[in-house]
Amino acid sequence: MGSFVLYLILGLAAGIVSGLVGVGGGIIIVPALVYLFGMSQHHAQGTTLAIMVPPIGLLAAWTYYKAGYVNLMVAILVCIGFFFGGLLGAKIAVSIPSGLLKKVFGAVIVVIGFYMIFEK
Repeated sequence: MGSFVLYLILGLAAGIVSGLVGVGGGIIIVPALVYLFGMSQHHAQGTTLAIMVPPIGLLAAWTYYKAGYVNLMVAILVCIGFFFGGLLGAKIAVSIPSGLLKKVFGAVIVVIGFYMIFEK
């Protein structure tokens, strides 16, 4: 029962961060599943992708849409690209060792973080 509550708390925290700054799944949930819950990198990434299958961000997106902050054409085009890109990325990810996958994941987060911090 304790893990059940912890998973709910993780989802709540990731949802708050996602609604606040537009990130959550990859940045919050994947590392938490690996380091707090002991999942392998493959399991954490697969589980996080499964979370995104239902319209998980629908209420947050609706809030932004009502405030005039959603470009629907961009969202549709990126969604189509994400749909097929996710398939390709998943096929690559399941074929590489977990240790290498962790390093790739970490490097992507670090590069994006540096870019955002030092952007003019």
